[in-house]
Amino acid sequence: MTAAAPPLPQAAAGLLAGAPPRLTAHLGLVHEVAGTILHWCAGYGVPVDREAVLFGAATHDIGKTVHREELSAPGSLHERAGYELLLARGVPERLARFARTHGSWAEPGTTVEDLLVSLADKAWKDSRVRDLEDRVVARPARAAGREVWEVFLALDDLLAGIGADAPRRLAVQAARPVD
Repeated sequence: MTAAAPPLPQAAAGLLAGAPPRLTAHLGLVHEVAGTILHWCAGYGVPVDREAVLFGAATHDIGKTVHREELSAPGSLHERAGYELLLARGVPERLARFARTHGSWAEPGTTVEDLLVSLADKAWKDSRVRDLEDRVVARPARAAGREVWEVFLALDDLLAGIGADAPRRLAVQAARPVD
C-alpha cells in the first residue's frame, strides 16, 4: 500500500482540481516541508508571511499543469505559465509570484518568503544548494542578532533532519501517476 501524500490547503487544492496526481503529491510534500522550515524560522524571530510561504509551497509548480512535459523532465517554462495561470484565476500577485520565483532566488527583490519556498522545494528531496542556504541564513542571523555560522549550523541540522525523510517523500511522489 502506498503512503498517503500530505493534503494541500483548501485554497490550493481548489486551484489544482484535475491536476496530475504526481504534481499534487509533490506540492503537498513541499508544503509539509515548508511548515517545518517556518517552525524553525519562528525560533529566530524572523518576520515571515506564513500564509504566503505555505500557499507558495502548495502552488509553486502549478504551471506544470500547462507544461506537463516538465513533470518528468527539467524545464522552467512552467514558472511563468504558473504565475500567469494563478493571476488569471484571481490569486493576488503577492501569492502568485512564487510560481515565478521559486527557481530564481538570486534575483533582485527576492523576499525571505521567496527564499523559504525555494528552500522547501529543494529540501523535500534532500537537495542542498549552498547559495540558497547562505541567503536563508542571513535573515535569521540578523533578526536574532546571532552569528551567521551559528545559524548556518542550526539550518544544517534542520535540513539534515528533513533530508533523512527524503526517501519516503520521493517514494510517495513516485507512486503517483504523472497523468
